[in-house]
Amino acid sequence: MFPVQAKGGRDRISIVQLEQDQAMCRAKFPSLICHPIAAQFMDESLIALFAFEDSPKGLVFSSEKHYRLVPPEQVTVEDLKEYRAKAD
Repeated sequence: MFPVQAKGGRDRISIVQLEQDQAMCRAKFPSLICHPIAAQFMDESLIALFAFEDSPKGLVFSSEKHYRLVPPEQVTVEDLKEYRAKAD
């Protein structure tokens, strides 16, 4: 299960909200594994995605990736081949 917190503008990602999402997942879906993620819109075409994981100290940040949003016609065949290769 991937609960998502998404923020834009001056709004900031909150660890408290992520912990609440995780608690809700555990309560409603105890048999599923919860992987909270957060999205921060950096500008109108750039988005940062953050992954979090459970640790003995609680929920901790585990990774960050940035993505540029482009119109479909700007995605080349070479881009798609590269994305598929990374997925394997």
